[in-house]
Amino acid sequence: MRNFLLCLLATSPLYLSAQAVDDYWRIGPAQRSITWDLTAEQRLPHGDNLEMAGRRVATIIDYEVDAAGYLTLSRDVIFPQLRTYTRTDEPDWKKYRAYYRHTFGDELLPTLTTGERRLQPGPLDSVVIDGTLRFYHRPAAGVAVVRTLLPSMTQRAVVEIFELTNTTDSTIRVRVGEVDYRRSSTGYRGSYGVQVRHDAPSTIVLTPGERYDYAVYFTATLNDESLAKLHRREVLEERSAFLLEMERKLVLTTPDPVLNTLFYFSKIRNSESIYESTLGLIHSPGGGNYYVGTWANDQVEYNGPFFPFLGYATGNEAAYNTYKWFLENIPTDPDRHIPYSVEVDGNFVMQHVDRGDAAMIAYGTAQYLLARADKGEAKELWPLVEWCLDYCHRKRNAAGAVLSESDEMEGRIPTGDANLATSSLYYGGLKFGARLADELGMGARAAQYRKRAKEMEVVIENYFGAEMNGLATYRYFDSNENLRHWICLPLVMGIDTRREATLEALFGKLWTKDGILVELKPTPDGEPLFWDRGTLYAFRGAFKAGATALGLDRLQSYSRTRLLGSRVPYVVEAYPENGMRHLSAESGLYCRVFIEGIFGIEQQGFRAFSLRPRLPEAWPGMRLRQMQAFGATHDISVVREGKQLRVRIERNGTELLNQRIEPGERIVVRE
Repeated sequence: MRNFLLCLLATSPLYLSAQAVDDYWRIGPAQRSITWDLTAEQRLPHGDNLEMAGRRVATIIDYEVDAAGYLTLSRDVIFPQLRTYTRTDEPDWKKYRAYYRHTFGDELLPTLTTGERRLQPGPLDSVVIDGTLRFYHRPAAGVAVVRTLLPSMTQRAVVEIFELTNTTDSTIRVRVGEVDYRRSSTGYRGSYGVQVRHDAPSTIVLTPGERYDYAVYFTATLNDESLAKLHRREVLEERSAFLLEMERKLVLTTPDPVLNTLFYFSKIRNSESIYESTLGLIHSPGGGNYYVGTWANDQVEYNGPFFPFLGYATGNEAAYNTYKWFLENIPTDPDRHIPYSVEVDGNFVMQHVDRGDAAMIAYGTAQYLLARADKGEAKELWPLVEWCLDYCHRKRNAAGAVLSESDEMEGRIPTGDANLATSSLYYGGLKFGARLADELGMGARAAQYRKRAKEMEVVIENYFGAEMNGLATYRYFDSNENLRHWICLPLVMGIDTRREATLEALFGKLWTKDGILVELKPTPDGEPLFWDRGTLYAFRGAFKAGATALGLDRLQSYSRTRLLGSRVPYVVEAYPENGMRHLSAESGLYCRVFIEGIFGIEQQGFRAFSLRPRLPEAWPGMRLRQMQAFGATHDISVVREGKQLRVRIERNGTELLNQRIEPGERIVVRE
């Protein structure tokens, strides 16, 4: 079956033509990298930035290529655990984002000389992103240079590896200047030190064709820490092991290399952004602003439910730590809303506004626990789901809509006092909460949640259903006048009542080349406002609702822009805010478009899930291998057989299901 499917995919016209797209970047042959070929590039100058992370460091590398092809780098290196404030009377905003960080330019690199000439790397030949960032320089003075940047996965260090190659027929002697940049300061955890050093000898002798590599280290220390034994090979090995795990787990195979590659890259960005903290390992958004903290939307709702499918143990641990923190911070006052975030190693709690976080938490936690299939963990975290659902039930208006002061936009645009997102997420929390209650032997609770979910579905129709911009879709709140991106949420939850008009609103009126606008009305300065999370939810909703052709067309266009365009290689947070930063949890949402949308997988129990594959007409087949959820490893393949689909599922290497279904048919898979 595997060879048959791969043969189908390899001969697909989509597969053969995808590399002809006229963009900045091209996909590598293994669909595990992208390359920017500068040998004939006419669109210079051009620049971009890329974030990478490990448990104790994050870095945002800004790269600029001038009109002649020469590279300038700026390395924003962030040490998230080392905040710099020391006074207790400083404002809170200074405390929770006062990361110890330094920007390092090329002037700190060791000077290279050959004879009496300074050796400068030549113009760029190409740039490769493959979980590291690599720059290939053309030879200058007979020496070709390759530079590879990557973070340590475990230490406070970013490493830049230089590989020098003699391209001449003569021996070249390269002298390497000394670098010993040191700075120190005091922060709230003690004495901090930052250092730049390299491990090259004073002279490198290169015979014809010979290569030599050395590294520059950008490091920080806390108190008496020592990084003297840090070596580039260990850093490379750790990063390579991480990338290999991302490559081998939850493997997507479709006829479209863009989708396959962006899915793989999304696993990397989503999973690397996990940091050590006093709460244990926790996932954080990153983006230069959000580290060693956790949020009810990004981590609980978006990201946590994804990790069980990936089977990344570090990710599952980080998700559990997040859910546990929210469990331990349930308010003692039943009318007080739950905090929506925690930062500063658990010392600064965000709770100044109710964003509908209880609904987010109930929905995300129940999904995570069902996919995780750990009954002990489910029993421990069940009170969090229960409290959040009860809180939402108490906080309803006279029409039955759930009240909240805001949504995850946190006041950026009006949301009224009861918005569609909060009510939809509450509905989803009831739906999955009922299934979780069944698994825990709480039949009465399950029945109660199902009854409330039916009531909530009526509320969503009667209170939020409205004609907006000539379409019978949803208003986001009472008196809302403009179409909003979150009208996709009923589709995500399986409510199809206003399917056609909602899809037209999302993928017609609100659609742009960068995805779906937050609101049809532009921002005051005239710039369009978009947050990728809304677009990614809309894709999931479109596929779940059976709008496969429309969803695929928009998904392919959007994915090509994000992977091969001018801002790569991940989905982003927002624009204009934060300048399209690569926040990590959005990458988890991208993967969920395929898991829950195109494959139509939905949690039914600890050892059960439903499947409603939406195989596009032009695709002969698709496959999802090494899915780790529901207590086992699953391989799922869907292949077209005439007008029907052949679905084959293996569980731990043994065939569990092999049957033909009609397109759009839903099947339930049980152990």
